[in-house]
Amino acid sequence: MNDQVSLNVSPDMVHQNLIGGRNVPASDGAMLDVLSPVDGSLFARIASGTAADVDAAVKAARAAFEGAWGKLTATERGRLLMKLAAAVEARVDELGELESRDNGKPLRQAKADVVALARYLEFYGSAADKLHGEVIPYLNTHFIGVERVPHGVTGHIVPWNYPMQIFGRSVGAALAAGNATVVKPAEDASLTILRVAALAREVGFPDGALNIVTGLGRTAGAALAGHPGIDFLSFTGSPETGTAVQTAAARNHVGVTLELGGKSAQVVFDDADLERALPVLVNAIIQNGGQTCSAGSRLLIQRGIFKDVVDAVSERFRALKAGRPDAEPDLGPMINQAQQRRVQGYLDRASQEGLTVTASGGIAADAPKGGYYVAPTFFAPVAHESLLSQEEVFGPVLVATPFEDEAEAIRLANGTPYGLAAGVWTRDAMRSTRVGRAMRVGQVFVNCYGAGGGIELPFGGFGRSGHGREKGFEGLVEFTTTRTIVIAHG
Repeated sequence: MNDQVSLNVSPDMVHQNLIGGRNVPASDGAMLDVLSPVDGSLFARIASGTAADVDAAVKAARAAFEGAWGKLTATERGRLLMKLAAAVEARVDELGELESRDNGKPLRQAKADVVALARYLEFYGSAADKLHGEVIPYLNTHFIGVERVPHGVTGHIVPWNYPMQIFGRSVGAALAAGNATVVKPAEDASLTILRVAALAREVGFPDGALNIVTGLGRTAGAALAGHPGIDFLSFTGSPETGTAVQTAAARNHVGVTLELGGKSAQVVFDDADLERALPVLVNAIIQNGGQTCSAGSRLLIQRGIFKDVVDAVSERFRALKAGRPDAEPDLGPMINQAQQRRVQGYLDRASQEGLTVTASGGIAADAPKGGYYVAPTFFAPVAHESLLSQEEVFGPVLVATPFEDEAEAIRLANGTPYGLAAGVWTRDAMRSTRVGRAMRVGQVFVNCYGAGGGIELPFGGFGRSGHGREKGFEGLVEFTTTRTIVIAHG
C-alpha cells in the first residue's frame, strides 16, 4: 500500500470511493494495489477505505433515505433499477472484460455474470411495486393494516467470486425495497461494482442511495458490520468471517443475512442418465475454478456404478485445462496467491492422508507464469470422514464416495456441517422426491444443477452455510420489515 500512484498504472485505473454521489479518496489518502490473477501484474489501484469513510457513507445513505431516495414511489424506484439493468446489458463486453481481468474467470463466464446482473436488476425493478401488505380481520370497530417497509440503511459486504451477481441479488433487492445502501466490495474484485455504481449515477439514482467504500475487510468491512447507523446487513463469505460480522451486528441488534459456503453433494443413483449427468457433474466443480459457494464438490455414487462413473469423470478431468481467461479455458486462475496456496495446502494434506490423485487436468502452456493457476484434481474413492469430504476447499477439487442404498446416500449427503445445495440424479420420480425432501439444504436440483443461475429461486442454507435467503421474491422480502397500523373507527 502506497500513498503515491504507481507509475505503471494509468490515471483512469485509479479508483476512489463513491459517497453521497461524489468520488472521494480514502480519508487518509491510502490506496491498495489491484493485482491481476491472470499474471500477477499490477493493473489498478483502489481507495483503502477507513472507518471514517464508512461513517461518511452511512450518513450519506441516511440522508438519502430520509430525503430524495425515500420520497420516491416504489414504481419510480423500479424504473430506475430497470434503467440501470438496460445500461448494464448494453455494456456486456466492457463489464465482462473488466471482470475477467479483475477476477480471473474465463471471459464467457464473466459476460454471463454481466447478463445475470442485468437480470437481477430487471427482476427486482419489476417487483418493486409488487411488494404488497395485508389487511387483518380483527374487531369490527378497527381497521388493521400490515405494510412492508424498508429497514432503512442496509450494509452489503460482497465477496470476490461473483461480485456482480451478488451485488445484483442483494443490493438490487435492497434498493427495490426502498433501502439506501452502503456496499463494501472485496478488495480483490471491486472494479465492476464501482463501474456499475457509476452507471447508477448516470441513469439518475439520487445521491446517497448507493454508496461504495472499497478497502480491506478488517478495516472497512469491520467498520460497516459494526456501524450503529446500519439497520440490516447482508454478508457472503466464509463461516469464520460470517461469525465476526454477525457478532458485530448483534451489538447493535441488527439483523443479518449470511451466505457462508457449502460442501454440496451430487448423489448419483444406479439408474441415472449418465450421458446427461457427466458434463454437469464436472462443470459444477470447475465453474469459476471451483470458487463457488454451491459448487458440487462431492460425488456420492451408488456402488454398482461407482467404477464406471469414476472412470468417465476421470477421462473428462484429464482433458481439462486452466489458463488465460481470454483463451476461453475450462477454468481460469484462483483469485489471488493466498487462495492458490490454500487449495494447494488441501492437496498436500490429502497426500498426507494417503489419498492418491485419480485424475487431474493441466495448466495451459501459454498460461502466464505469474498467474495463480491450479490444475483441477479428482480423488476417488475418498472416505466420508476425510478432510476433503468435510471441508470447503473453494477450488477445483472433486471427491467421490460410494454408497449402498438410499438411506446411506441421504446420511452421507447430510453428513457435513454445511447445507447449501444438493443434486440428485435418478430416473425414479418417487425416489427423487423422497431423497430431495430429505436433504437438509436450501436448494435441491434433480437431474440438473444450478438451473441457469436461478435468479427467481430463493437461495440460502442450513447450518454452517448460513441463514436468510437471497434471490427471488424471498430475497426482496428479507430487505423489509412489517409495520402494523391499527385504526379505531367505531
